[in-house]
Amino acid sequence: MRNQWRLLLLRSRGNISRHSSQLIISPHQVHSSFLSRSIPSLPATKPLFQNPRFSSLRFFSSSEAAVAHKDSDQIAVVTDVFAKSLKIDEYKQELESNNVVVNHDLVLSVLQSPNTDVGVARRLFDWVSEVSNEKLSSKCYNYMLGILGENGLVKEFWELVGVMKSKGYGVNRGTVVRVSKKFEKDGLKGDLGKLEELFASGSTDNSFEKVCMRVSKAFEKNVWGDDVEKELMGVSYSNNLVAMVVEKLGLDPNKSLVFFRWVEESGLFKHDEWTYDMMARVLGREGYTDKFWRVVDEMRGAGYQMTSETYIHVFNQFMKKKLMQDAVMLYEFAMGGVNKPSVQDCTFLLRKIIVGDNPDMELFKRVVKAFTESGNVLTSSNLNTVLKSLTSFKDCTKILNAMEEGGLSLSDNLQSKIAFRLSSEGEKDEALEFIDRIEASGSDLNYQTWVSLVEGHYVAGHLDKASDCIRKMIEKEGPLSAGYPFGLLVTAYCSKNRSKDAFGLLAALVVDKQLKPQHTTYKALTRKLLVQGHFKEALNLLGLMKTQGFPPFLDPFLEYISKTGTVDDAIMLLKSMTVKRFPAKAVYLHLFEAYFKAGKHDEAQNFLSQCPRFIRNNADVLNLFYSKQTSKETVAECATTA
Repeated sequence: MRNQWRLLLLRSRGNISRHSSQLIISPHQVHSSFLSRSIPSLPATKPLFQNPRFSSLRFFSSSEAAVAHKDSDQIAVVTDVFAKSLKIDEYKQELESNNVVVNHDLVLSVLQSPNTDVGVARRLFDWVSEVSNEKLSSKCYNYMLGILGENGLVKEFWELVGVMKSKGYGVNRGTVVRVSKKFEKDGLKGDLGKLEELFASGSTDNSFEKVCMRVSKAFEKNVWGDDVEKELMGVSYSNNLVAMVVEKLGLDPNKSLVFFRWVEESGLFKHDEWTYDMMARVLGREGYTDKFWRVVDEMRGAGYQMTSETYIHVFNQFMKKKLMQDAVMLYEFAMGGVNKPSVQDCTFLLRKIIVGDNPDMELFKRVVKAFTESGNVLTSSNLNTVLKSLTSFKDCTKILNAMEEGGLSLSDNLQSKIAFRLSSEGEKDEALEFIDRIEASGSDLNYQTWVSLVEGHYVAGHLDKASDCIRKMIEKEGPLSAGYPFGLLVTAYCSKNRSKDAFGLLAALVVDKQLKPQHTTYKALTRKLLVQGHFKEALNLLGLMKTQGFPPFLDPFLEYISKTGTVDDAIMLLKSMTVKRFPAKAVYLHLFEAYFKAGKHDEAQNFLSQCPRFIRNNADVLNLFYSKQTSKETVAECATTA
């Protein structure tokens, strides 16, 4: 046995880590936009509470100001709650209603606060001592001792010293100095002498901190021999002491593990949940994952739980080194225990898995399975949070399939968002697959999803795909449903100087599919056709408008004919406007006025000669021509005189 431990010690001796930071960070701190509150290194004793649900942990913003503000808020809540004289259960209810979970760090923060009233401190300290099966740390006791001494509660001070001695805790130098000033000020010479005698007698020599230091130094010696083992075996080990030594030796995880194995196999101590938890924390880093999982398996086999703080710390280490396989295994382990990670931790991990060119969908599915098998329900909000991490939507369908296997029910709003992202990013095949899988599930695409598909293809410049969507939409939803998205498509065609193609699509859909475009769509397309010189197509469009009950849209035609058209064009327009032999007199007058406005008097005269007799002899028409002729002659005379 001794030779075995000597070899292990010598082998691990040269591997001492030079890293001094023991900062524990929440999982969200891995992502740049989700940094959260730092948790200080684990204290000498087990946390006051192992949260019944990990979701109770609260995560904060990355700025130190925000963290300080949040901490001060919790301290203020605890102070307000324990300022009252309540029953044990009432304190618990008050804390839960304010979403505050009392843990070791929070107790220390309250006791350290200079604004904490002695009554608040006593009620908090007594409440935690009574409701928790775990021991308060030596640090907590010393802060409480200092509060009692500074407030002149001498009897309570010495009673607490006695309790600390029974627990193996010593009075530290800071507390002695702090209380001595008060004793001296109040003239308590007897108590002052007693305090000095207590400290001088070496009361702290047997404290956990001092014993931990001696054991750690002895264990770190180069030569393992009978004297070293004898020194180590002469110690009374408790879970707090073993955990402290494991943490103290943690700069070299191998040394911690050697001590962890030795102390139990020597028959000096049987590991419990707390010591397993600390050992797991020390091993939870790159290069030690195999040993970590062996300890975790033993921990699970013994029926012990991992604390939330250790889960956070180890999870962070795995994420920092991109050990995604281990991170997922750790998540599965935690979800199978009492201290389950929160919903936010699930989505955080899912987002990290899908980031990159080749996401591991098997890991993704394992996280989803662990989440749902623990009684949680996936929502569209979860999916939306995950999808926000995608730089490209090419893997969207895979992600959606994996989450729907976990019971996700896709909302109409998110369905629409996904449709737009797929089509707008040019993922044509994925967009079609998305439509097919929704229809295959027995569901129908909602109206807004169809619109989003058309808009997305339009944004991506894939007008043919947008046209296909319009056709499918008419088949599924009926011709009356496609008016608005078809208008968007016509606008897209016109913006690319493809008004003639837009007309062809419109004519085909109106004739074959009974599409009824909006009146504004007809108007916009008419203008574009004439601007681009497609007079005949514009006339045909006028005919389609007429058959669908829309009034004739003459303005762009009048402008076109008066400026660039011919007399034949004018006659064709008049014939296209009505099923009767001739249109109304007002139409002729508008056309004549357009000619005159454009300065085309000769063209107006030529057109008049082609008009039917009732127009040529109409008094209003003759008066119009007379007034324009007179005006023209007057202008000519003025020019000659000048």
